[in-house]
Amino acid sequence: MNPDVLLVGAGDLGAAVGLRLADLGHGVLALRRNADLVPAPLIGRSVDLSAGAPDLADVSPRLVVVALTARPRTEDAYRATYVDGMSRALDALVEAPERAVLVSSTAVQPSSERPDVEDETTPASPGDGPGRMLVAAEEAFHARVPHGTVLRLSGLYGGSSTRLLDKVREGRVDDPHRWTNRIHRTDAAAAVVHLLTMAGQPEHLYLGTDDEPAQMGDVAAHLASLLGAPAPPAADPAQGFGKRLSNARLRSTGWEPTLPTYREGYADASGPTGHVTPG
Repeated sequence: MNPDVLLVGAGDLGAAVGLRLADLGHGVLALRRNADLVPAPLIGRSVDLSAGAPDLADVSPRLVVVALTARPRTEDAYRATYVDGMSRALDALVEAPERAVLVSSTAVQPSSERPDVEDETTPASPGDGPGRMLVAAEEAFHARVPHGTVLRLSGLYGGSSTRLLDKVREGRVDDPHRWTNRIHRTDAAAAVVHLLTMAGQPEHLYLGTDDEPAQMGDVAAHLASLLGAPAPPAADPAQGFGKRLSNARLRSTGWEPTLPTYREGYADASGPTGHVTPG
């Protein structure tokens, strides 16, 4: 099959998106440093975007997904991956795709001591170099694909890491008042596919997060009850800080999270249900 989808980045999330698209009958070409790690039936191509431009003269994808991962979390690494690497891949396309989605992060949304609910109209206010590079990547993406869509995801969970569960078991929850936002990986992948295939033209920006921002103390207390662990410090809404995010715009397109809150997402807390990163 001649691929009609290009994945720029095929880590856990990118691969999950590609597999969903393959199930819908699409042919998917995935760019990754090591093509051997790309799951079948996706077609892998070994490409190091930090080293140079890929040769994409043989593909004309209708759909493009940019889902890159930068390591370590430094300004230089984020510039090399999200700005320079993405730009090289998009510049290598012979024709502009019909639709494209860039996976970004709600880390660019502002935090505050007494946060109001934020949405897509809230101006980005990154607090560090990596965040500034994410904003630069969004701008570079829209310059190359003016009709493209940026999906800012909040804290991804549902992978193999047990970091949050370990912190709860060991009584190391030290920020109970902080507001957190999360989205399960299955819902994040579904959101990307939805924006690529929905009827009507999607807007330029969406926040991808579940239905309920929650203070870390409440999340930890729920996990502690499931794990039989000591109760963590209690959350106090009056001392809440950080950010609270709304998914109303994404929901208005017809997307719905299958795991709408941390309660459903962590229902099987005895297994490797993942961790939440700040978002």
